[in-house]
Amino acid sequence: MESTSTFPQLQHHHQDSDSESCVSGTTGEQQQDSNLFLVTLREGDVVHDLIKTRFLRGLGLISTKTEILAIHRNACSDVVSQARLQSFHVYAEAVSKIRGGNSNVKYAWYGSYGENDVRDILSNGFSHVHGHSLCLSPDDSPLHSVKSCVVGRDGVRHLILCRVILGRTEIVQSDTKQCYPSCEDYDSGVDNISAPNKYMIWSSRMNTHVWPAYVISFRVSSSKGVEMSEDEHVRPSSPWMPFPILISILSKVLPSLDIALICKFYKAKKEGKISRHELIQKVRQIAGDKLLISVIKSYRAKKKSASFQQTKSKNGI
Repeated sequence: MESTSTFPQLQHHHQDSDSESCVSGTTGEQQQDSNLFLVTLREGDVVHDLIKTRFLRGLGLISTKTEILAIHRNACSDVVSQARLQSFHVYAEAVSKIRGGNSNVKYAWYGSYGENDVRDILSNGFSHVHGHSLCLSPDDSPLHSVKSCVVGRDGVRHLILCRVILGRTEIVQSDTKQCYPSCEDYDSGVDNISAPNKYMIWSSRMNTHVWPAYVISFRVSSSKGVEMSEDEHVRPSSPWMPFPILISILSKVLPSLDIALICKFYKAKKEGKISRHELIQKVRQIAGDKLLISVIKSYRAKKKSASFQQTKSKNGI
């Protein structure tokens, strides 16, 4: 199985650990985390230092403002996790066979919604929290995933470094509602064939073609340079648009499955199970920023017009 991973040393480490034990490591450098899902990698560990260097290099100018707090490896300590990892290998071999010996396995970043999201993904995979597709960033370009991370109250963000089976890729738009390859010739989507900034993994393949391998926890001292521009990052928050109205409008254009997922998260927010910020991030993931920006701008324009007409009426104009 050919792999074009840009983390060759990390790929070699994985081949060794996968063939032996998912929790094996360098004595004295790794420690089982209390939650059993993660193994702590210490400073000086080859893999720790490789991930840290690659991550900071990909951040560019904001790397000097970024503090790495911890790097963990997926412990893969239970039977289900081990079976899921073996399934990943089986699918990689299958893709390799139908794509001329190249499964095109890469490393890619996922911006999490927080600690609970990381825990859920390690336990259940990705498909339980996502809509039609999963968007990942190439390992040498983590900034987009950093921007999409939910920032905890203590300022901490969590990225997951995944192994992903891309196979043969096709170009797709970032706001696509596509939920499977356009034809049997393709396995995943990218925004640019020669120099992709985004990988798109379809809903039917999230839990088979993506393996959450490492978690990096970090803090950025200044959000300047990390936040997207207003056009990229308009968020549907209550001062602009009540969520019930947003859901009502989205139900006219999104598939019923996506709306059901949004309603589920909205209910979780009302019950205090997730924060409003987490809800917003999930809605952005499902609906896409382009659609949300359009809906919000339209709503605000109509509201402004209605307010203007009401003022004219009161003034007898």
